[in-house]
This record gives sequence, structure tokens and C-alpha cells, in this order.
Amino acid sequence: MNPVLIDSIGYAGLIINLYSMSTKGEYILRLISLIANVIYILYGVLISANPIIIGCTIAVFLHGYHIRRLRIKKKNND
Repeated sequence: MNPVLIDSIGYAGLIINLYSMSTKGEYILRLISLIANVIYILYGVLISANPIIIGCTIAVFLHGYHIRRLRIKKKNND
């Protein structure tokens, strides 16, 4: 695969992750971070970087858990 395309995927994950840090509210921060981590997993697979794949996979599960928790909390408050 083209190295420029691979780097572009990595930079896209970085930009999305940085954007998530500028958002207000835990739910949207976690949702955008989850998306960024999925992109990082793809990037890790393309460059064969197991630490990135493992770390971001764990982060995806953690963000998914907290997003689910927040949705349940919101549903119970409505």
C-alpha cells in the first residue's frame, strides 16, 4: 500500500482524536475518540504495529462501555 496513504490514515486518526478533546460533554468526546481509535487500529494493522492495535482496541472497548453507561443513565433520567 502507498506509504503516503498509510500516513494519511494515521494523521486522520490524530486529527479526529485532537478534535475530540475540544468537544464539550463526555458522550461526544467518547464517541469521537472511539472513531479515532478505530482509525488508529486500521493504521496499526497497515504498519504492523501490535502495540497500537492492542492499545486502541482496549480504548475502543472502554469508550464503548462508557458510551453505553451514559446512554443508560440518560434513559433512566428521562
